[in-house]
Amino acid sequence: MKPSHQTMTHLYEHLGKVFYCIATIDKTVSKEEIEELKEIVRTEWLPLEDTINEFGDDTAYEIEIVFDWLLANKWDTEQVIPDFKIFRKEHEHLFSPEVITLILKTANAIANSFLQKNKSEHVFISQLSGILVP
Repeated sequence: MKPSHQTMTHLYEHLGKVFYCIATIDKTVSKEEIEELKEIVRTEWLPLEDTINEFGDDTAYEIEIVFDWLLANKWDTEQVIPDFKIFRKEHEHLFSPEVITLILKTANAIANSFLQKNKSEHVFISQLSGILVP
């Protein structure tokens, strides 16, 4: 059974938050991190599945929309991992090996895009991996 539009929107919203966390973990978001996210969304997330939002756009753009909104509003990231962990448990069927690989690839690409990964990014990606690959 194909997931609903609403479920896919929620997945991409959570991913936008996760990717924002990795970008802002060092208290600053670089132009390179933003560009890397947008490139991966365009080349890898958009072709992944074909859910369309109410405006006729690919739902995967929700990753960028949420990321940009969080960046503009200097959003607090404290609840991101606990909320993502709950969402992962409630929607295990969305997390195919391909999706898990792409989430980790995106997080690593963002972390490596500006001055390579720092210790905080390594820890965050380890936490994320622990949620995705229990």
